[in-house]
Amino acid sequence: MKKFLAGCVALALSMPAAALAEELVIYSGRGESLVAPIIAQFEADTGIKANVRYAGTSELATLLQEEGGQSPADVFWAQDGGSLGAIAPLFADLPAEVNEGVAPAFRNVNNKWAPTSGRSRTLVYSTERVADADMPASITDLTNEKYKGRVAWAPTNGSFQAFVTAFRVAHGDDAAKTWLEGMIANDAKVYRNNGTQIEAIANGEVDFGLVNNYYLGRYIARDDKFPVAQTHFQAGDIGNLLNVAGAGIVAASDNQETARKFIDYLLSTTAQQYITLQGNEYPVVPGIIGNATLEPFAKLQEISPKIDIDQISDLEGTLALLREVGLL
Repeated sequence: MKKFLAGCVALALSMPAAALAEELVIYSGRGESLVAPIIAQFEADTGIKANVRYAGTSELATLLQEEGGQSPADVFWAQDGGSLGAIAPLFADLPAEVNEGVAPAFRNVNNKWAPTSGRSRTLVYSTERVADADMPASITDLTNEKYKGRVAWAPTNGSFQAFVTAFRVAHGDDAAKTWLEGMIANDAKVYRNNGTQIEAIANGEVDFGLVNNYYLGRYIARDDKFPVAQTHFQAGDIGNLLNVAGAGIVAASDNQETARKFIDYLLSTTAQQYITLQGNEYPVVPGIIGNATLEPFAKLQEISPKIDIDQISDLEGTLALLREVGLL
């Protein structure tokens, strides 16, 4: 038996590298239902085996910081730019050409990570219980008495936390704390994520929710009479934050060449077309057929607050603030 095992080892060592199956460890803060088909197609197209760990983006960002140089991860695929910025020091530098092909609004100029899709924060609302006169002009209006007990939010969600970080950047920590405490005092209802907020509106539990733009389309695709719609706040409002999902290569990885293949794949026409048509997100490279259900990107740029994605990297400060006000 020992001779047999020794022979197997010797055979493996003598095989050309190309003959050995490539594998990749991906930490994904993107939901499995959305990205598993992309990863499966990547495996089919490249022959590379992907081992994926799914969890919340902020949870995985914290895990990567704890693991440091011992992390088994090769790639971190996050759902928001804030988390990517927070752990950018743990990423290997990407070649400049990776981001050069990306639309300027999404580009990471420091080449520590690559955007994979764009998304906007929106206000979702009941089409059955919300009148035009009930629509808030600003996200800060939601602390008013007329919205008491009517608004859903998801404080543990990574995209919401990136929004809070952007709020802090735009208006200061004191203003962000005042808004959070105002929402709590106004009996904002806590939900696990974006989808559960939308379902709560449809079920009559609440009338409004704060979510990313791409979730509602999944419900409407199954039921064109689904009783929820979405809108933006007034132009420039922080509630209209334009953010990205993105991916970086973990510097501690011994598998960086294979990891780069995955990054390149996410920016390919195949993946970008899937992300926008099936995922209802904005493509980040030119030449992709747009999703007709999405607000035109030019309009989105007009109404979005002027926040540099690289400025929303203080995730720890946001988590500390959320703990201080009792939301974590």
